[in-house]
Amino acid sequence: MGGGELMAQVLEFKLPDLGEGLTEAEIVRWLVSVGDVVAIDQPVVEVETAKAMVEVPCPYGGVETARFGEEGTELPVGAPLITVAVGATETTGAEAAGGGAAPARPDASPSSGDTTESSGNVLVGYGTGAPAARRRRIRPAAPAAPVVEQAPGSRSPGRAGGTAKDTAAPAPGRGRSSATASAAGGVLAPGRVHGATAVAQDGPVAVISPLVRKLAREHDVDLRALTGSGPDGLILRADVERALRALETVPAAPAAAAVAGTAQGERVPLRGVRGAVADKLSRSRREIPDATCWVDADATELMAARAAMNAAGGPKISLLALMARICTAALERHPELNSTVDMEAREIVRLPGVHLGFAAQTDRGLVVPVVKDAHKRSAESLTEEFARLTEAARQGTLTPADLTGGTFTLNNYGVFGVDGSTPIINHPEAAMLGVGRIVPKPWVHQGELAVRQVVQLSLTFDHRVCDGGTAGGFLRYVADCVEHPSVLLRTL
Repeated sequence: MGGGELMAQVLEFKLPDLGEGLTEAEIVRWLVSVGDVVAIDQPVVEVETAKAMVEVPCPYGGVETARFGEEGTELPVGAPLITVAVGATETTGAEAAGGGAAPARPDASPSSGDTTESSGNVLVGYGTGAPAARRRRIRPAAPAAPVVEQAPGSRSPGRAGGTAKDTAAPAPGRGRSSATASAAGGVLAPGRVHGATAVAQDGPVAVISPLVRKLAREHDVDLRALTGSGPDGLILRADVERALRALETVPAAPAAAAVAGTAQGERVPLRGVRGAVADKLSRSRREIPDATCWVDADATELMAARAAMNAAGGPKISLLALMARICTAALERHPELNSTVDMEAREIVRLPGVHLGFAAQTDRGLVVPVVKDAHKRSAESLTEEFARLTEAARQGTLTPADLTGGTFTLNNYGVFGVDGSTPIINHPEAAMLGVGRIVPKPWVHQGELAVRQVVQLSLTFDHRVCDGGTAGGFLRYVADCVEHPSVLLRTL
């Protein structure tokens, strides 16, 4: 035959590696629907991770043929998000006569000779990076049979017009499962996401579907006690529901009934930002032997110095920026507190730069943005960066880079109207300085009782990196700078 036949490639876009140890994300909002034309690097879904809420762009350009997961569903990294029919390839006459070429592998990387519409920019982190060097115009495929949105764990037909049918689950030890069906079309077994197989009892639980995990978590069902009825022992939703029905038929003992009576109330899932905070603070409490020391300081002169700076014109200087500048000067004198502990190597790692985290309360929970290289910044530069990160925190647009890499944390809990606190150290850092509210109090000043602006300062530190003498010296220097800002002139 002289001519060829145009065939669309159906590629699957999976939830990319989120970086920073993040392994799952919750679908917040779909930005495209089945049948929409998707441009290369166009955001297709908004997800919330333990770090931030972000839009995930798809590196493929074409027509969306299926999407996986409803809004509110948690998906693990590597789970499919959407499938896209991209570009067009021309088959030879022999291929057309033989029933067509084999369908494209969804995990194949486009080469220079391929017609796949892709930027190739799926990076570790969120979505894509730099724009593609070459973008061809999308060549839509021939009209296909109608496609429907599919539930999590299913697959769309590998080629338009194929007949869907169940396929066998991959055997243990083999490579990851094909993300699209064969030329005849097909879907994976229910509950399967990407080549899951049965595992040993002491390993990960043989369940992939986030909905199954959520159902078991909400009803306190131990998944390890269940025998899965799915392929290779995979635990399905029916298995969890069967266990719940069995529990309902067992009469509750008096003690169990009393516990059940007190357990009534609203249950709030520990996930997203709140879940990440819970995990991190729990780890800090387990691993870090912390101690806290505190001191009251007369901040009258510091407040007067700030008022004089702001009266001179130019950008306003925040009190937090002045406290940050004092912190960096104190850490230069006491570098033990700008460190982390490597227990595997049994070493204290003193860090060369100060990346200053600060606690910010948002509607989504407590986050700790990080000001990079704070020791190199002026009070004016610190004020500007604090303002930028605080606004991004409120809008939920902080990036993983904004939330990681801190070496020391400044906690201004005075904004909540309290004087003192014994905070939990932000693991894996070694210390945190707390600043209470600044209020008028009676104070002995120059031998006489006077009303002064007083603040309580606290330092919570990892006792493995230093002793009380070092921690006390750091805190005393901070207090001296608060009481006499001119002390800072020695280090400027």
